[in-house]
Amino acid sequence: MMNLLIISASQRSESQSAKVAEYLAATSDNFTDINHIELCKQQLPMWDGEQSSKEDQDSDWLAINEQLIIADALILITPEWGGTASPLLKNFLMMAQAADIGHKPVLLVSVVNGISGAYPIAELRMNAFSNNKLVAIPDHLIIRNVEEILNSHDIKTKEITRRDKSIRHRIGYSLHTLHHYSQALKSLRESLQSNAYENEHLYPYGM
Repeated sequence: MMNLLIISASQRSESQSAKVAEYLAATSDNFTDINHIELCKQQLPMWDGEQSSKEDQDSDWLAINEQLIIADALILITPEWGGTASPLLKNFLMMAQAADIGHKPVLLVSVVNGISGAYPIAELRMNAFSNNKLVAIPDHLIIRNVEEILNSHDIKTKEITRRDKSIRHRIGYSLHTLHHYSQALKSLRESLQSNAYENEHLYPYGM
């Protein structure tokens, strides 16, 4: 049994990021339990570095974190705005703790209504996982010209173009890879928990 959590991080409701998330959820057949969180529909504080801010009565963080804890793998979907990843997503990743999501695999997905989209992936790989210790798998997805594709879950419909079919096949490969990483890293987490390093509590953050 493998649990998948999909986070879409557009700051707009009815977004293309959410559309992509729904397609991924509908086609992630190898996972037994799949949940999708749209960050724009959640109440999250701009994190100030204090644990107490996460637990404010108006914050949805504790409910979100419960899903992070039980997830075996994550998919993070961000639009590209001004060549960067979503501020909502970066805030979310600063709030997440290694004790809850460390050593869990994540598939990165960039969404853009154009032909760019690489910068958010590079940004997230460079500086998003040092403290929470998520493991970005080598493969990632860039969904370009997103308004034109993934508008139907039916692969057999005549409306699907050659390029649409190509990205759907690539998505299938990425989900297949993520599932195998989730199996391997679950075993790794269990091994790390049963073989703790001496005084490892001294190293909660990356260097």
